[in-house]
Amino acid sequence: MGKSVVIGVDLGGTKIATAAADLDGSLLSKVIKPTCPERGEDAVIETIVDSVKEAAASAGASKGDIKSIGIGSPGPIDPKAGTVIFAPNLMWHNVPIVHMLEGILDLPVCLENDANVAGLGEYRFGAGKGSKNMIYITVSTGVGGGLILDGEIYAGSFGMAGEVGHTTIVNDGPLCGCGNQGCLEALAAGPAIARKAQACILHGEETIMTEMVAGRVEEITSKTVGEAALAGDLLAKEIVDKTGEYLGIGVANLINVINPDTVVIGGGVSNMGELLFAPVRRTVEKRAIKAAFEKVKIVKAGLGTDAGLVGAVCLALGQV
Repeated sequence: MGKSVVIGVDLGGTKIATAAADLDGSLLSKVIKPTCPERGEDAVIETIVDSVKEAAASAGASKGDIKSIGIGSPGPIDPKAGTVIFAPNLMWHNVPIVHMLEGILDLPVCLENDANVAGLGEYRFGAGKGSKNMIYITVSTGVGGGLILDGEIYAGSFGMAGEVGHTTIVNDGPLCGCGNQGCLEALAAGPAIARKAQACILHGEETIMTEMVAGRVEEITSKTVGEAALAGDLLAKEIVDKTGEYLGIGVANLINVINPDTVVIGGGVSNMGELLFAPVRRTVEKRAIKAAFEKVKIVKAGLGTDAGLVGAVCLALGQV
């Protein structure tokens, strides 16, 4: 027998990241493969199986050394049944991923929502280390969230808790992909930031962003907006400021309901740094209960793109 390991799998619509870790949670190896969901669920499951074996082998472990597997998956999931209920990016409906993987690998498998899992990673090994009650928010293509209360993922009665991206911020705001209007995701996610910039430019507003994309306005992304704001562009700064305000309203609401000691904000949009965090904190200070705001820390995530992977490892460690 070699060394005991656990395996973490971060399942996404474009890539599957898999890591082997020791029982202290230190990553020993990492394997990244394209998901290619159009091949169907069986092919994706096969890729996960291959990745698990490869990650273990790269860490110098055999299949017999694997103690458990933790998986973070997008979409509403049923952790008790081990089923991905709906994941549009994977084109999955009611896929019993745990049953399928356990059947092939004959190892214990644990499933959780990807944002919850990333939150767990930040709680154990990232910016939330040392906290007791933590809210994790990821702002990228969408806005996701995870609640870690008393050191445990809080999933709610039916596994749906933590959907912070679908809290209403503006009652008659833009339509969200979920069908509601004015959701945090429809106002503050990457595509919403890009759309706002594009609309302002088409309306004739002056900005260096037009030159940055050589006049191809449709190519503006939230990253373009962030870079332009950093360079001092007034329109871009205004958009980032407004995004921070929307995010701050969402965070203030969560603070008033949950009273966490730490709020960790991650995802690509968080790379705008203080340009985004300053208006977030300013808005939270204005809108949150004073005593709660004075004690809470609002910080940038620490694990970057590895948060989901580290969290999946934590999930697996919980089964050992």
